[in-house]
Amino acid sequence: MPNIIEITDFLAPELDIYARLTEVQLLNREYPEKGLFIAESPKVIERALNAGCVPVSILVEKKHIEGEAKEIIARCADVPVYTAEFDVLTQLTGFKLTRGMLCAMRRPKLPSVEEVCSGAHRIAILENVMNPTNIGAIFRSAAALNMDAVLLTPACSNPLYRRAIRVSMGTVFQIPWTFLGGDEDSWPDSGMQTLRDMGFKTAAMALSDDSVTIRDPQLLAEDKLAIILGTEGDGLAADTIAQCDYTVRIPMSHGVDSLNVAAASAVAFFQLGQIE
Repeated sequence: MPNIIEITDFLAPELDIYARLTEVQLLNREYPEKGLFIAESPKVIERALNAGCVPVSILVEKKHIEGEAKEIIARCADVPVYTAEFDVLTQLTGFKLTRGMLCAMRRPKLPSVEEVCSGAHRIAILENVMNPTNIGAIFRSAAALNMDAVLLTPACSNPLYRRAIRVSMGTVFQIPWTFLGGDEDSWPDSGMQTLRDMGFKTAAMALSDDSVTIRDPQLLAEDKLAIILGTEGDGLAADTIAQCDYTVRIPMSHGVDSLNVAAASAVAFFQLGQIE
């Protein structure tokens, strides 16, 4: 039997998750095992549940209880379901809910790099990518275009921020990922060594005089390839590029010098996700 609770008090502490806690507070770096995240829309919530994520509570527009949200609510039978009309929920959260539904969930324990890369042949490495929208878009491309896993350096935005999850359409729950190294000093030196120890050749996506075109057949011939993409403004660090086996460029035209990192990832994954 669903535990439906009509919202009557905006200041109720059980609504803090949706109305007053920041993404950083939800992440809870001090006690990671108590961390939470917010999944938005029935499709994304379903993908999170399918991945084994544990729900804590649900916030849903009243009209969706017997509509799009019905199956999700049935799967979370013992979880409190807070509900109100659309305008009330918008006032509470500060934004318009996608498909009228949010779900607070416990953050799963992150796997090790070795677990994530077990059996992988094509992986993406994100270096200091800080925009959650870009993170989400890259994950969606990675899942769609044959990447087996995603690794993030410690300075990257967390893939379980609400906007990253939303933009990814829940693919952050479908493709294995974790952070590479425990602190910012671990990349690139120890991180690169970890990749080498696992048998990966590394391809830095960067414009450089000694770069090879993304169409180079030697890239496709590599059995295990890590495709490394850099931060939105400056791209990859010079030290990272220097330590990679390849520097790879996407040919440009019309005087365009580069692509947004999310767009570049889609091109790179489509081309390099193939294996000869």
